[in-house]
Amino acid sequence: MPIIDPLLAQLLRLLPHHAIARFAHRVARWESPWMQPLLRWFIRHYRVDMSEAVEPDPARYPSFNALFTRALREDCRPLEGDERSIVSPADSRVSAFGAIEHDQIFQAKGHHYTATELLGGFTDLARPFANGAFLTVYLAPRDYHRLHMPVSGHLATMVHVPGRLFSVAPRIVAHTPRLYARNERVIAFFDTAIGPVAMALIGAINVGSIETVWAGEGTPPAGRTISRTDYPDRDIRLARGEEMGRFNLGSSVVLLLPEHPVSFRPELAPEAFVRIRQEVARI
Repeated sequence: MPIIDPLLAQLLRLLPHHAIARFAHRVARWESPWMQPLLRWFIRHYRVDMSEAVEPDPARYPSFNALFTRALREDCRPLEGDERSIVSPADSRVSAFGAIEHDQIFQAKGHHYTATELLGGFTDLARPFANGAFLTVYLAPRDYHRLHMPVSGHLATMVHVPGRLFSVAPRIVAHTPRLYARNERVIAFFDTAIGPVAMALIGAINVGSIETVWAGEGTPPAGRTISRTDYPDRDIRLARGEEMGRFNLGSSVVLLLPEHPVSFRPELAPEAFVRIRQEVARI
């Protein structure tokens, strides 16, 4: 284990996270021809496959954020399985997955956090997941950054939890206790055929905002107040594989499943790359 990693994690704790995020938010949306060299460098450096994009020409993107949140051709990500299939919510690498044991979720070797604290301390929202299952995925810069539904469901609740904006890169996650429960996040809860399912969209050092298809772009407001919005009419229904939101710059998703028989695919492993609409587990 490189000695630089714990030192880097310590250094990142001292940075003005939200000031950096606000600056990144402005720069990423700057529309100027001067941004084209940056966009082309980004594509080359991270080996972004533009052939999958609806618009493959970098010159057609007016800003860095437009490129980062590019749409993909539908035929690139066919929907796998059936209604018993749980599909990946993002093009991403698997960070961790498995059973939630007595509210405890595995983060990295030596580090756990609780479902209750991840979900803003709402015990009624956390109770169904106390002995459920989880999948944590990390979106790298080159990845497609729109998020899609792992199962079909009706939107029940959305929670915004203010917090820090630590980097979610694996080398930092390994050395930052309870990172996902400390970072700013937006959590969407859905009523599904297997019970409540939660998607925690985790903010990070350069994430200017987190967006959902029902509420639009929501640059988290300043302050320390946790907000909760219930949707009692539940008239917002999203199908398995349908777009539900996006990261404006990259981050991680923690998917929580209720206590229900579920089997993860045998080939699923930490660092494995998964794509949206790819089956990762079966009910």
